[in-house]
Formats: sequence, C-alpha cells, structure tokens
Amino acid sequence: MHILVVEDDPTVRNFVAKGLKEAGHLVELTDNGKDGLFMAVSEKFDLIILDRMLPGGIDGVRLLETIRAQNNTTPVLLLSALADVDDRVQGLKAGGDDYVTKPFAFSELLARVEALGRRGRTETAPQTKLELADLEIDLLSRTVRRAGQKIDLQPREFRLLEYLTRHAGQVVTRTMLLEGVWDYHFDPQTNVIDVHVSRLRQKVDKPFGTPLIHTIRNAGYMLRAE
Repeated sequence: MHILVVEDDPTVRNFVAKGLKEAGHLVELTDNGKDGLFMAVSEKFDLIILDRMLPGGIDGVRLLETIRAQNNTTPVLLLSALADVDDRVQGLKAGGDDYVTKPFAFSELLARVEALGRRGRTETAPQTKLELADLEIDLLSRTVRRAGQKIDLQPREFRLLEYLTRHAGQVVTRTMLLEGVWDYHFDPQTNVIDVHVSRLRQKVDKPFGTPLIHTIRNAGYMLRAE
C-alpha cells in the first residue's frame, strides 16, 4: 500500500516507517499537520497514519475533519498518547477508522493497517499498473515496458522508477529518494542516487530518444513526458 505517516515524534515516525517498508509498503513521511494536509489532499494514498497531537497549528483531529469535509475517504488510523474513552470517541467521530494508543507494539499496528487495507480494497480496485506516456510498469509482475519493449531492471532500479512514476510531474529530492527507495538517512549529497539514476536513464531513456527522467537543477529529479 501507499501510506502517508504524519507524526512529529522522530523516534515513532522512523520506527513506524521502517516496519511498514519492511512489510513491503511504500511510505511517505511528514512531521506536521500543514504538510500532512497538503499531501493528503494532493496525492492518492491507500492509508493515512495520523498522530493526533501535531505542531504547526493543525492537529490530527482538525486535519482529519478537513479531509473528510472534502469527501476524501482514505482510511485513517489515529495514533495518540490520549487513551481516554472520550478522546478515542472524538477521534473516531472526526472520521477516523481506527485508533491506536501509544506506546504500541508494531505487530498490532501492522495488523490494524492490513485490516484497513483489506477494507479499502473492497471499495476500490487495487492499483496494479503505473503509466506515463509510452512507459508501463506492472506492479504485480514487477515488469517494465516502454513502447511495448520490455526493459530489464534490477530491484533497486525498479523501486527507483516506481517512486519517480508515482510522483510524476513533481520534483523528487535526493532526501525523498533516500528515504523512499533506500530506506535510510545520510548525506543527500552522496552520489549513490546519481549513479542509479544514470543507469536507469541508460535503460529507460537512451534507447527511445525521448527522455522521461529530467534533472531539476539544485533540487532533484522529475519524471515527466515532454
């Protein structure tokens, strides 16, 4: 699943993200309500894990009420240190689908995430393909074709292309790629990303003449059709 985690505590945020990625999910992170709201309404997620108490003037309940007012039906799992019945009821009445109190065992969180994912799949068909121009990515068979021609990619190259395609038309920074594709944090100036992007271009762009992968100077990369 494509999951958004909105959590201001870096320890909890990284703990949750690491476990979800190890379980095979694509995870995006933010640490405040303002950015969380922007991401929730501008991208398609299968699930949102939302901390109830957030900095920046928009707490979890307000964020949740705002997206529900926009008819956004993405399942939302609330995280909170507030364990009283009244607090849980308020969160659920605001539009939450589940409520987990801190501290929690990751195994329980994952079980609840997967349960909400199953519920969501009964309402909408799962996304199995990504497409941009003549590029096609089959997420089930993990295969890539461009102009009908199969392109053989290594697992990391596939994840990199998948991430870029899910964010097509958006600037993707090196930090986003390190967190979303490599699953760890270190100096975003490292050349490991540039090396993999160069290899990806040799396979996805060079044989076809028209580039899809573009370098955005001093920012990162963008996948777009000319």
